[in-house]
Amino acid sequence: MFSRRKIRQLLQRVPGKERFGIYRFLPFFFVLGGAMEWFMIKVRIGQETFYDVYRRKESERQYQRRLEEATTRPSLSVK
Repeated sequence: MFSRRKIRQLLQRVPGKERFGIYRFLPFFFVLGGAMEWFMIKVRIGQETFYDVYRRKESERQYQRRLEEATTRPSLSVK
């Protein structure tokens, strides 16, 4: 496991400390976020991607809301 001293030494090796300060790590996080987004869009686990699951769950929630509204207000119909 990494010790605190080794982590500090590794972080000190990242260039740009004088000019950018803490913001010198921003490009790494930008690339990491892009890679994570690509993974969520492109990589299938089983038959579904992350966004397939998200869309399905959101449509289920919307359907449940419509059902609840229809039961609380009998004059409205479920479409």
